Amino acid sequence: MASIIVFDACVLHPAPVRDLLLRIAEAGLIQAKFSDDILDETFASILARRPDLSPERLARTRQMMCDALDDCLVTGYAGLADHIELPDEGDRHVVAAAIRCGAQAIVTTNVRDFPARALRPLELVAIHPDTFVLDLLDRAAEKVMAVVQAQTAALKNPPRARTDVLDMLTQCGLIQTSIELRRLYGLGG
Repeated sequence: MASIIVFDACVLHPAPVRDLLLRIAEAGLIQAKFSDDILDETFASILARRPDLSPERLARTRQMMCDALDDCLVTGYAGLADHIELPDEGDRHVVAAAIRCGAQAIVTTNVRDFPARALRPLELVAIHPDTFVLDLLDRAAEKVMAVVQAQTAALKNPPRARTDVLDMLTQCGLIQTSIELRRLYGLGG
């Protein structure tokens, strides 16, 4: 049974990381979960940074995300958030969603906002996406490499090379993942 992982809004914001993580879930390496609150936060952030994108286009992307993964939306967690202690109260809904769906981890770039002392009693961990994908590479390198290849092949406007995708992942903070993928693909440094 694949691990249940909740994605925080910050990892769903950058398109290359979002695409990689969702493809990893589609490949069956994990069960990806998020909530409407997480998606609201994600797409509000995208629109704030990219006002050139139409709300309709973003709504379509959001719907495609939900359609791509069976049972990815977590509901019924609102009452749990009131009892969670975190540095930022605005992050409590993420932990509440993780509790509700029985997740083992929250993938977030804001690991400090989810301290181990708060998550440990809940049997949860917060993990940076770079560390998360590296761990998957250790366990299933060929599958992750196939995911990256599919991600590369899907980019048609404009077409991209695998090295371009790895460069984009590096720019998004998946530095060690990109280094390891380059090594595995035999692309050098």
